[in-house]
Amino acid sequence: MTQRSFVSFRGRFLYNEWYVIYLEGTFVMTTQQQKPKLTAIYVIVIYVAMQLSGFLLQFPAIFDPLVNLSGLTGTAANNWVVGMWSAMSFAVACAITLAVTTADKTFWQNFRDEEKAPWSDTIFWGVAGFFIVMAGQALAIQIETWIGIDLGSDNTGRIIEISKAAPMMIVATILFGPILEEILFRRVIFASFLPSMKFFGAALISSIVFAAIHMDFSHMLIYIACGFTFAFVYYKTKRITASIITHVLMNGFVTATAFLL
Repeated sequence: MTQRSFVSFRGRFLYNEWYVIYLEGTFVMTTQQQKPKLTAIYVIVIYVAMQLSGFLLQFPAIFDPLVNLSGLTGTAANNWVVGMWSAMSFAVACAITLAVTTADKTFWQNFRDEEKAPWSDTIFWGVAGFFIVMAGQALAIQIETWIGIDLGSDNTGRIIEISKAAPMMIVATILFGPILEEILFRRVIFASFLPSMKFFGAALISSIVFAAIHMDFSHMLIYIACGFTFAFVYYKTKRITASIITHVLMNGFVTATAFLL
């Protein structure tokens, strides 16, 4: 392959198809370094688009045919439409995100290979993380009780209500949601702060964003506790699979408990 190049030796740039290198040693950028950043942006855009897609249900041309398809009426029909739309949007977003991140091999090279835990340890910490996150939730709930915050999450209650009308929502809650959120909040947000700050700072920022996106502000402490645990499991193993396992188990337990109560 023919390479184009231009060289200027006193404090200017050497350019070709692959590198832009500042000769005084102040700036180095390669296409390989930039690709993970673009992939991270794609992940954010996909997640935001998925979240905003629900606004399309405001249009009768979209909402009414789905209501007719449900064969239900009133609140049950509304919950079915919202549940099916959410499940499908989560599924599509998850598939696109996995395709984009898998295509970029450098996206998962934010930790050196020798730092990554063996798969046996990854599974262990994924399961152990479930018990840690449940303990963290219990502590957060106790603190919220002390300061007078009522028990019960409106966000969780709404999801369970929708899931009863549209069981596909259960799959989105237990599987697609954790995959998407771990890639976004742990790999993209948490990991992006690690080069410039220690674990606690990066975990705190990513956990606050994670809590805020759930729009359940009276229970921010619980979501922050969860976010810290997921970040710890990811940081401990250097594998996103571990925090996904923890997240899946937690959501599965909470969903199953809510249905049985």
